[in-house]
Amino acid sequence: MPLPQRKEKYTYQDYCQWPDDERWELIGGVAYNMTPAPSFRHQTILINLGAIFRVALKGKTCVPGAAPTDVVLSEEDVVQPDLFIVCDRQKITEKNIQGAPDVIVEILSPSTSKKDRWDKRALYEKFGVNEYLLVYPEGKYMERFLLGEDGLFDHGQAFEEQDALQLKTVADVEISLPDVFAMDFLDESDHR
Repeated sequence: MPLPQRKEKYTYQDYCQWPDDERWELIGGVAYNMTPAPSFRHQTILINLGAIFRVALKGKTCVPGAAPTDVVLSEEDVVQPDLFIVCDRQKITEKNIQGAPDVIVEILSPSTSKKDRWDKRALYEKFGVNEYLLVYPEGKYMERFLLGEDGLFDHGQAFEEQDALQLKTVADVEISLPDVFAMDFLDESDHR
């Protein structure tokens, strides 16, 4: 469905008036449609990683969250990261997250890969996300970018399917990549 009216730049106020059955993001006031729905593999990785976060953060200050939760970075920047961790609970409201999460995870899909790797990386850097993880479902690896004291992301570090990744921003969260990519509830005949 098209946007209600064409504008140069949209704001969070515009965004709140769009139909509830559609998923959109704003980056620099530009609207991005979040369809089609993610693949089954994408959603399985999301569940696996979300479960790791949930168990690791139980009883801690930091809280995990998942899409479709609005993360309002500015009036013209509203995103729905696949997963995120917020340690400043004052950012959490009933409707959304106000400000940058400490950790953001995006699971790449063919329709969002370029936006996640370039546009969102620049956006998250600009707003001070401490740790940005990109998950590559087809290649079964992850890439991590850490925000430096200069306010810029480093060049990134890759982690392969057999590795474990210890979050730098949130203590006691270790991500076992074999667990992230596990689809062991399916047998080989289910993979098409």
